[in-house]
Amino acid sequence: MKNYELTVVFHPDLEMNLDPALDKVKKIIKANGGEIIKEENEGKKRLSYDIDGQEFGIYDYFTISLPPESVSKIDSTLNITDEVIRHMVVKEDPRKLKAESLQKEETEGEGPTDDAAELNETEGE
Repeated sequence: MKNYELTVVFHPDLEMNLDPALDKVKKIIKANGGEIIKEENEGKKRLSYDIDGQEFGIYDYFTISLPPESVSKIDSTLNITDEVIRHMVVKEDPRKLKAESLQKEETEGEGPTDDAAELNETEGE
C-alpha cells in the first residue's frame, strides 16, 4: 500500500451539513481498500475560477493509504459524486514527510539532526 494525498472540493451549499458528504467520501475510500491516515478541513474558500457556476468550495484534505490499483476506482467514483465539484489524488511527497518529521522533532525539544542538512541540500537542487 502506498500513501496518497486526496484533495476534495465540496459544493458550497453543503457548508451547514457537510458530514453526510464527508461520510460518503470516507466510505468510498474504505470500500476500495483504503485507510485514512489524516484528515484536515480547510473550510469554505474562494475558487480560482468558477466551477459549475460556483465561486466558492469547501476544501477537505486527506492523507490516505491505498493499494495502487484502487486510485483509478476512487477517481472514477468521485467524478460522478454529486457533492464533489473537484478532486485530486497525488502520491505523497517523501520530502514533505521528512520535513514534517524534522519539524515535529524540533517542537519536541530536540535540535535539528543531520537529516535537516540533507533536506536543505536537496531543496537547493
